[in-house]
Amino acid sequence: MSQRRRTFLFAFRTSLPVLTGYVAAGTAFGLLLQQAGYGIAWAALSSVLVYAGSMQFMLVGLLSDGSGPVAVAMVTLFVNFRHFFYGLSFLDVFKAMGRKRPYMVFALTDETYSVLCATTPPEDVDANGYRFWLALLDQGYWVAGSLLGAAVGTLIPFKLDGLDFAMTALFVVLLVEQWRAFRTHEPVFVGFAATVAAVLVFGRSNVLLPSLAVIVLGLLLLRRRLGREAAAIDGPAPPGDADGGEDAP
Repeated sequence: MSQRRRTFLFAFRTSLPVLTGYVAAGTAFGLLLQQAGYGIAWAALSSVLVYAGSMQFMLVGLLSDGSGPVAVAMVTLFVNFRHFFYGLSFLDVFKAMGRKRPYMVFALTDETYSVLCATTPPEDVDANGYRFWLALLDQGYWVAGSLLGAAVGTLIPFKLDGLDFAMTALFVVLLVEQWRAFRTHEPVFVGFAATVAAVLVFGRSNVLLPSLAVIVLGLLLLRRRLGREAAAIDGPAPPGDADGGEDAP
């Protein structure tokens, strides 16, 4: 078996947990988008060009409410601001991937990041090729789910009450997995406390932006402490190249 084929098969095997979650959540998104009056073309374009998971669910409501581009841009920035932080740990890794680097930066979702951190490619697998195939497969699952949901929603009428909880359920599963994998749980407590405080102060309808801002501030203040704790324990870290190269900081 050639190295390229081994690399693809390894990426496919490690992407299977994301496959189950993304097809289900993507289908829910496609159904909601179709119910809001946007067809299959919109599902394809948003999942190929936006590819933002929870933000795409929010985008359905923003489009339906007629929100302006400034409001959409601000909400997107705050919702996906976390990508700035965990993306830093892959700067050197992606830089070594040459022309694939822009796509890897674009496609680094929460789920792809979790799999990359938790998996070290074997020696007979091309590490950079594995990362690329994993990211591409994960986005393919999301696009397929979105198209499936939009197509099914066009053909069969559904009652979609509560369906937008699909992405929340996926995040809960990821939270449980990360809680079990890491000994440092302060970020979870920061997020919980910030969200409760924002609900009490600003109300449930205005909780998103204030809570995210407080979470970012809290994590910035705890950054050095969390870094020291992470270095002192055996937690998952972004894998280096299979040839023994150093991991990204």
